[in-house]
Amino acid sequence: MGQVISISNQKGGVGKTTTAVNLSASLASTDKTCLLIDCDPQGNATTGLGVDKSGLENGFYEFMFGSEPEENVVTETDLPGLFLMGATNDLIGAEVEMVIFDDREYLLKKRLMPLKEKYDYIFLDCPPSLGFLTLNAMTAADSVLVPLQCEYYALEGLSELLKILKAVKKGLNPSLNLAGILLTMHDSRNNLSAQVEDEVRGHFQGVVFNTIIPRNVRLSEAPSYGTPILLYDIKSIGARSYLALAKELISRGGNYGKT
Repeated sequence: MGQVISISNQKGGVGKTTTAVNLSASLASTDKTCLLIDCDPQGNATTGLGVDKSGLENGFYEFMFGSEPEENVVTETDLPGLFLMGATNDLIGAEVEMVIFDDREYLLKKRLMPLKEKYDYIFLDCPPSLGFLTLNAMTAADSVLVPLQCEYYALEGLSELLKILKAVKKGLNPSLNLAGILLTMHDSRNNLSAQVEDEVRGHFQGVVFNTIIPRNVRLSEAPSYGTPILLYDIKSIGARSYLALAKELISRGGNYGKT
C-alpha cells in the first residue's frame, strides 16, 4: 500500500510546491509510481508540471467532492510514473463550501483510500494556511513533510505547526506521523543558514532530513518552463539534491518520527 505524504507549512515561500513537484518527480525517476495532488487554489504545482490550469476541466476539487472518478481527474505528465491531480478554478471556493459538511475534515480521506493501492507515493501539496484544505490533507495523510526555509523568521512558525500536527493526530488522525523537516533555500555562503540548520537539528533531533535543498537558480527557473528540475537541468545542484532526498525517503521505508 502506498504512502500518503502531506507537504505542509502555514508560511508561504518556503519551498512546498518546489518540493512537491521535484520530490515526486525524483521518486518517479526511480521507478516509483507517484501521484501529486495540488490542494492549493493557487495551482502552482499544476502549472509547475506544465498543465494549463485555466483549461483544466476536472481535478482535485471535483474528486474531493465526489463528482468525478479518478480516471477523469488524473493527468499524465512528461515524466513516466508521475501523475497529477491538478487544481481547477473551482477550488478557490472550496473552503467556504466545506463549512456545511459535518464530516468536512474527512472528505479527502474517504475518497483517497482506494488510490493508495495504485501508487507508491501520493503527495498532497497544501496551501500556505491551516484551513479546511490543509486539515483534509493532514487527516488523509500517513505523514507530514515540513519544508523549512533557512531564515530566522521561518523558525518562529515551526513550533506552532508542530502543535497543530499533534492536535490533528489527537483529534482527527491518530496514525499521523512527521515524515521529517526539510531545510530549504540553504545558502552555504550565509552564516544565518548555518545557524538555522544547527538550531533546527539541535532541537528536533532525528526528524530533520540529512538532505538540504540549496538556493539554486536553475531550480527557480524550472517552474516557468512547466517542468521538474530533472527534465530542465538534471546536472544542477537542485536536481541532485532532490534525487538525494528521494533516496533518503525510500531508505526510511515509512519509518518516521512521531508528531
